[in-house]
Amino acid sequence: MTRHLRFLFGRQARRRWLHLIIGGALAMPYVFVGQLVVGPATDSRYVFNDLSLQLLSFALGLPLAAVTAVLFPLTRPLEAGAVRWLCGVDRDLLAYGPARTRGAKGRTAAWFTLHLGFGGIISGMSLAVPPFAGFLTALPLIVRLGGTEFVELPEALEQTWVLALAPVAGVATLLALAGCAAGSGALLARWAPALLGPTPEDRLAAAEARAADLAVRNRLARELHDSVGHALSAVTLQASAARRVLDTDPEFVREALAAIEDTTRRTVGELDAVLGVLRDGDAPGTAPAPTLAADLDGLLRRTRASGLRVRTTLTADPDALPPVISREAYRIVQEGLSNALKHAGDGVTVELRTAVADGHLEITVENPVARAPECRPGGGHGLRGIADRARLLGGTTQAGAARGTWRLHVRLPLKGPA
Repeated sequence: MTRHLRFLFGRQARRRWLHLIIGGALAMPYVFVGQLVVGPATDSRYVFNDLSLQLLSFALGLPLAAVTAVLFPLTRPLEAGAVRWLCGVDRDLLAYGPARTRGAKGRTAAWFTLHLGFGGIISGMSLAVPPFAGFLTALPLIVRLGGTEFVELPEALEQTWVLALAPVAGVATLLALAGCAAGSGALLARWAPALLGPTPEDRLAAAEARAADLAVRNRLARELHDSVGHALSAVTLQASAARRVLDTDPEFVREALAAIEDTTRRTVGELDAVLGVLRDGDAPGTAPAPTLAADLDGLLRRTRASGLRVRTTLTADPDALPPVISREAYRIVQEGLSNALKHAGDGVTVELRTAVADGHLEITVENPVARAPECRPGGGHGLRGIADRARLLGGTTQAGAARGTWRLHVRLPLKGPA
């Protein structure tokens, strides 16, 4: 019993009833246009006084509503929004973009016609049935109080058995109205995914949008990992080295503190740029992304201040590199040095070489493999990020240990997918 009452009068039923009332309101302009046709065609000046003429006007207006849905592409997103909020249909089952293809427009027109058709009927019943049901319910009281002197009733309504059944008929009429509204709302909710659901083209566009969003998220994750991870590794080593010589080498401590300040300030600027992209999709006024041409010297200086010896052989001219190659190459070098900071051990020398060969920028980072007790914990995503960067640019990555030396070798095409 409770389930049936909830189906008729529950929150979902009331919201779907409201959806039908909105459909009836939207149908009124088309009904008025239909009356302009029906009136002259039937030589009737009072279409409102004839129920059959009103229904005929309503029937003529529905095809006009279908034409409107075809000509107005935003009908589908507007209707989908209403269905989602008022009919309780899952948003994943609905398409929110304008109808572009012929099939999508046809389904949208069918839905709009059904919405206005059911809505017009339920709206008319909602206006007419409650007063009639109220009259039937109050009929015995009207007769008992002598109201028949003011209201002329058919003789059949004054019979005792009719008066006894009138309240029952009034309540049954209201229940019938609620049942029609609930049933119509349930039917529209069931048909909505088929008529307002995404087409294969919509699903493809949504998949492409999700892929683009995922690519942006992955890129931002790599940026955060590379910049913040390298900064934390460098700052940790600088602070550790300064603590060990705090009493014996004040000059080194001052240099280490200055390097920590420079590293953190620059990392905060890069972090602001990434967060600006997350907030607004663009970050005007924030620090630009670091590049090999403009920022390699600072990266090497901060890395050496951490206590790591870096020997460089840079035959590639950073200023001649395409901007996107220069930007991604900086991150690759930064992550390679960061891995050396975390895993190479103390007192080792890292070899960094850059060169241009066969239309590719080649980046090589080599360092001795530390003994197991000297390896620092951490890492796990850096090499994957380097491989992702190289792959997106059409390049290749090789990384691994051989003969006691860890070697990272990356080739990036200077022209092509970048």
